[in-house]
Amino acid sequence: MELLRFATAGSVDDGKSTLIGRLLHDSKSIFEDQLEAVEASSIRRGYDYTNLALLTDGLRAEREQGITIDVAYRYFATPRRKFVIADTPGHIQYTRNMVTGASTADLAVVLVDARNGLLEQPRRHAYIATLLGIPHLVVAVNKMDLVDWDEVVFKDIVAAFDGLASRLHPHEVSYFPISALHGDNVVERSEHMPWYDGPSLLHHLETVELESSHNHADPRFPVQYVIRPMSDEHHDFRGYAGTVAGGVFHPGEEVVVLPSGRRSQIESIDTLEGPMSCAFAPMAVTMRLADDIDISRGDMLTRPGEEPTVTQELDAMLCWFDERPLQLGGKYSVKHTTRTARAMVRELDFKVDMHTLDLVGGAESGGLAMNDIGKVALKTSVPLMVDSYERNRATGSFILVDEGTNATVAAGMIL
Repeated sequence: MELLRFATAGSVDDGKSTLIGRLLHDSKSIFEDQLEAVEASSIRRGYDYTNLALLTDGLRAEREQGITIDVAYRYFATPRRKFVIADTPGHIQYTRNMVTGASTADLAVVLVDARNGLLEQPRRHAYIATLLGIPHLVVAVNKMDLVDWDEVVFKDIVAAFDGLASRLHPHEVSYFPISALHGDNVVERSEHMPWYDGPSLLHHLETVELESSHNHADPRFPVQYVIRPMSDEHHDFRGYAGTVAGGVFHPGEEVVVLPSGRRSQIESIDTLEGPMSCAFAPMAVTMRLADDIDISRGDMLTRPGEEPTVTQELDAMLCWFDERPLQLGGKYSVKHTTRTARAMVRELDFKVDMHTLDLVGGAESGGLAMNDIGKVALKTSVPLMVDSYERNRATGSFILVDEGTNATVAAGMIL
């Protein structure tokens, strides 16, 4: 079966965890003892209903406060498709967690409280989802039961989000009026909203057309490890292990090694299951070449004429994670595919004002603080082999690490 990875997003108390609990419950994807534990916990906490949000809020602080702090992953399946859900937090201070949880998603479900309309956090999360290249956006207008199932309320929110989408240009947007608490239009169609003639949310998740998040056009093989057994039986064996980041490779093909530019041919492609006739993203394989070339971790194999950009100058969108703000001229460690280098932040071009989604010039922006997003120019100590993030997520992304604390301070998407 196909696998769909999706993330939930939105403001605090918009019902993200409840929606996931409802999906798990109504699709019969939880065990009886789990449900009994949630029912007992709901009674202890004074709820007069089974609080399905407790299925995903696993941290003690989350259960006590009724909020999501960390990204919670849940798995379930229907006869049509398998699912991995990332339940991301809604608080502004945990925006970095939302970026992490949504970075591998094929679809994002942005919840909007029908009583409050389109607030800042759903706007922020929709922007981030678009920035991350998530192809499908679902806007779930939740808590329709608290506005008497009013069609006008739903249409007003749809119109407001359409205005936002005209600026963000997402690939696809779908809208659903739901009540996660009662299950309306989540797994089954609701009888309370006869004016809505669309499918349930789960039906959409089961049938939405998936596009591969992997680039199968441009051949990219970052070398992770050089295998030299040095035994009597394999004394002349030299293999290059790694995960294919793009394209398709076949034995016998000519390849070029970057950044050196040396050329050779693929002699064999091997896995634990034995020799392979081809390798494509995201397979983990070992390649042997016909020639003995000096290749080390961080180098990349590609085909002549189809090389990525080899550069020490990067323009990128940066999501800042750290409590200490970005330091212009500061030096960080950049990790890109399997290559590590030192990098200096040369310039902050602009920062995104998350209230209005306007671009604020670097000089007037006040710099990048935690959870801010902006465009920067970087200079690296050694060449990196890069594509734009829009073209290849694997070779178009990187992280910045503080060399003093070893903390991941930012995630970057190459423009």
